[in-house]
Amino acid sequence: MDEMKYSMAEEIKVFRSWSSPFALRIIWALKLKGVEFDTIYEDLTNKSPLLLQYNPIHKKVPVLVHNGKVICESLVILEYIDETWKQNPLLPEDPHQKANARFWAKFGDDKVMQSIGGGVLLKEGKEQEEGFAASMEDLKYLEEEIRGKKFFGGETIGLADIALGWLAHYLDIFEEIVGLKLIDQEKFPSLAAWKQEFTNAPIIRENWPDRDKLVTKFAAMREANLGKGTPK
Repeated sequence: MDEMKYSMAEEIKVFRSWSSPFALRIIWALKLKGVEFDTIYEDLTNKSPLLLQYNPIHKKVPVLVHNGKVICESLVILEYIDETWKQNPLLPEDPHQKANARFWAKFGDDKVMQSIGGGVLLKEGKEQEEGFAASMEDLKYLEEEIRGKKFFGGETIGLADIALGWLAHYLDIFEEIVGLKLIDQEKFPSLAAWKQEFTNAPIIRENWPDRDKLVTKFAAMREANLGKGTPK
C-alpha cells in the first residue's frame, strides 16, 4: 500500500500507441510492479509535438516520463522501471542470470522479431520461404532455452518474458494473415506451453490490444509493403 501511495504522488506517464508491442512491454512492467501511471496514446501518422520533443532521435513510442525525466527505448525503460521500483523484480540478482535475461531479450528483438516480422509477415514467395526458415531456426533456440521452465525468468515473469511476450498474441495474428504456422505443439512444445502460461497471467491477458483491429492493421501493413495497398 505504501508503494502504491508513493507511486500515486509521482508523475509517471507512458506515451504509447494502441498497437505497439514495444509499448505494451512498459504497460505490463508497470502493472506487474503495481505502479500507477497515466497513458498518452499517440497517433503515429501524426505524432504529437510532445513525443517529438521527448524522443527527437527515434521519434517513436514508447516513452516513459518519470517526474520530468525522459526514458526512451523499451528495453532501456524496462531496466529503469526495475531499478526504480524494486517490488516484483524483472531481473534476477545473480550477474550471470541477469546477463542471460538481457541476452534473450535482445535476441528476441534482433533476431526473432526481424525474421518473423520482416522475413515472414512482410514478404512473399522465395523471400518469405527464407524468412520462414530463419524464423524456425530462431525459435529452436528459444525452445531450448525455455525447456523445463515455466517462464524465461524461472517461476515468475521476467525481463525476457516481457520482451518476447508479443509472441503470445501477435504471432497468432501474423500466422493467420500469411497462412503459415510457426509455433505448434509438436515442433515447439515448451514454447507453446510458455505462450499459454504467459497469456494466462491476468495482467498480460487483460492488456492485449483488440485482436480484430490488429489483424486489420497488420494485414494492411503487409499489403502496403508488398505494393498492394495503403497502410492504415
